[in-house]
Amino acid sequence: MSHDVILAFLFTLVAGLATGIGSLLAFFAKTTNTKFLSFALGFSAGVMIYVSFVDIFTKAQESLVGELGEQGGTWLTVGSFFGGILLIALIDRFIPKQSNPHELKKIEDMSKNGSRVKDPDLLKMGVFTALAIGIHNFPEGIATFMSTLEDPALGLAIAIAVAIHNIPEGIAVSVPIYYATGDKRKAFRLSFLSGIAEPVGAVVGFLILMPFLSDLTFGIIFAAVAGIMVFISLDELLPAAKKYDEAHVSIYGLIGGMAVMAVSLLLII
Repeated sequence: MSHDVILAFLFTLVAGLATGIGSLLAFFAKTTNTKFLSFALGFSAGVMIYVSFVDIFTKAQESLVGELGEQGGTWLTVGSFFGGILLIALIDRFIPKQSNPHELKKIEDMSKNGSRVKDPDLLKMGVFTALAIGIHNFPEGIATFMSTLEDPALGLAIAIAVAIHNIPEGIAVSVPIYYATGDKRKAFRLSFLSGIAEPVGAVVGFLILMPFLSDLTFGIIFAAVAGIMVFISLDELLPAAKKYDEAHVSIYGLIGGMAVMAVSLLLII
């Protein structure tokens, strides 16, 4: 196994297991730091949106135009981009709203009664949220893995953005399970396991996609990855950032994420 493949697996694993950070925050913080989450989610969205349009989409188009010519390559790039959006939209569509990992959760809201109550409905919500996050994280794992194979610096930036994205998801899983069972270990374990879906996505990418990887398949996958990340940013990250928002913190985060990504791309030219 090459160094690049090992690095791609490592980045994907770290990004996925960031759900555990959210879980730990839920246990040791008395209130939700809404300014931090708003800025961080906006920052993550800024990184994903900028890199999708400026770097990933253009690299996919270059690859496909080289294989199919200007017209055919451009059409397939656009089609693959919207195909990625359709894929993640369908995944999102079939997750019940009450289990959606991107519904706003606050630590203090879950503890407002001052005590933990063994509530099977609350436990069920937490388990379904863990499952929903696992499903969401699967294509993100493929995106991080494939991006790292193409460019380790790009993969690192996406892994950081995905990791930030996963912190509030860890809260969304662990808090209801903890308050339903009173068991911190169980809550952390389920939160931790929900992040495993991302390295699983990387394994699927390696086993299924790698044997067929050519300029044509790379271009299609990369364009789809751009679509997936744009959809996640617009449908999940920015709405969540605005819900946590105070003043214009989420927009500052968005612009900051774009600026950091722009500078990092300029430095590797």
